[in-house]
Amino acid sequence: MYYNFHCDTRTGQVYFDAPNNDTYRVTNINKEKRIFSIHIDEGQTCGNIDEMTNFLQLNQPQVFNVIEECSNDLKDTSPNFMLQNTSLQELKIQWHPPPEPVCNSSTNCIDLPNSDCTATGNGTSRCLCNAPFRWDSMNFACTSVGKGKQPKGSTQRHMLYVALGILGSAIFILCTTCSILYFRRKRVANTLENRGSVQGNMAVQMYDNERHIKDLINSCQFREEDKKGIDVPFFSFKGILAATDNFSEANKLGQGGFGPVYKGKFPGGQYIAIKRLSSGSGQGLEEFKNEVLLIAKLQHRNLVRLLGYCIAGDEKILLYEYMPNKSLDSFIFDRTLCVLLDWEMRFNIILGIARGLLYLHQDSRLRIIHRDLKTSNVLLDEELNPKISDFGLARIFGGKETEGSTTRVVGTYGYMSPEYALEGTFSIKSDVFSFGVVVLEIITGKKNTGFYKSEQALSLLGYAWKMWKENTELDLMDVTLSETCNASEFMRCVNVGLLCVQEDPSERPTMSNVLFMLGSETASLSSPKQPTFVVRRSLSSTASSSIPEASNELTATLEEGR
Repeated sequence: MYYNFHCDTRTGQVYFDAPNNDTYRVTNINKEKRIFSIHIDEGQTCGNIDEMTNFLQLNQPQVFNVIEECSNDLKDTSPNFMLQNTSLQELKIQWHPPPEPVCNSSTNCIDLPNSDCTATGNGTSRCLCNAPFRWDSMNFACTSVGKGKQPKGSTQRHMLYVALGILGSAIFILCTTCSILYFRRKRVANTLENRGSVQGNMAVQMYDNERHIKDLINSCQFREEDKKGIDVPFFSFKGILAATDNFSEANKLGQGGFGPVYKGKFPGGQYIAIKRLSSGSGQGLEEFKNEVLLIAKLQHRNLVRLLGYCIAGDEKILLYEYMPNKSLDSFIFDRTLCVLLDWEMRFNIILGIARGLLYLHQDSRLRIIHRDLKTSNVLLDEELNPKISDFGLARIFGGKETEGSTTRVVGTYGYMSPEYALEGTFSIKSDVFSFGVVVLEIITGKKNTGFYKSEQALSLLGYAWKMWKENTELDLMDVTLSETCNASEFMRCVNVGLLCVQEDPSERPTMSNVLFMLGSETASLSSPKQPTFVVRRSLSSTASSSIPEASNELTATLEEGR
């Protein structure tokens, strides 16, 4: 009839065996109100009435009802002295008076004196009490009407009070639950609205600006599969202003050819590098669009990751993963910080840059020429791993294309190959030339564009060639590497660096060959010829020239190396 209760004879503690096969300690019993309380362990579910009814599986048959929400602010008053006056989660359960036992014949009613097996209206038979006895559900027996009989009016009033109490409790619980849900939803809505600087109120802006970017894409010579859209999210200008504290100087990380770079802190504590296009940078929508399209499609550990973009009026902004160690040039050209990069670190940086270029030239879905590789465009993460950045000048090649040409040469003086600087022709070998310059700068700690040696005003390339011819390559070494340098690896780097800066592009190795030569101690390396640009020429930071005997004017916008 009821679910089991049992008593621990050692402690006198009563336990309730619920239908969910769990046993709960009974902390209080009120037989007049037919209510008992059970203790719910802290690790177990403690929810509202419906949740606890389902959890204890008291749905069927309807003998027990959970009448109050689970409470954890009560004190334990159980007989177990070890648990007295301790906080607990308590649940109150009310039981209904059980009906007479079901029977098939009078023999089933032997255990219930003064009763007979009688058919009831619902098609079952029960052991009904004979007159003048009445069914006593509290004692599970047929008792005389005269025993314990209460006045009729008193019983009715008591039942009315119980009903009103239950109804009032139910209304209170319902109102409390609705209020909690309402205020919780309102708080969540306010939180989402506050985040609107990045997500909430930018839906219309996102549509308009993405459509604008796609219109720009369609106006250029991209293949159809490259016109499917932008793979990174749009950020609102309002959110970027908040993240950078209105582009404050305190958050400024540096200044590049594109424009200033800032550190921004977004909701959740995430730091992002924010590159803001400067109107005087000489780079416009074409370069901006290049980065939005290209970097989003590139995934490699040695390439910086683009996280988003923004267009708002004249503002054009790119958002990248934040690199706490900034750029490579800030280390190798600083006489204080350069000591932090020992030979092993520098050699690993060279290998990482080579892997990133190989991915661009050969392993990515798009064949890409960077066209502006330099030490300031190599960023370092927390573990000083290199990541190539700044793809504003990059170009896509498809199929078997290996080179292209332009009448607008834009790049950095000291890193551009001669065929690109003088003729406007670029190929993967143009990037190889830039890589060779970067290698020589890393191992010497000297800038190619700021190098002076002897009365001949040699460039870094010219000085490296002079040391090679005299078999004194180790004299090129950055003095801070003297104690950590591996001489064999250093000699290979000098050899590979000079091979990469050969004047004839066909005599420069591919990046796959570069990696093989750098990584193999037994590889046979060819001897380089005299490189180009061995003598430093005085050029202004911005120069214009024309190609001899050519109908198209070649404009060269050159930046001094940073």
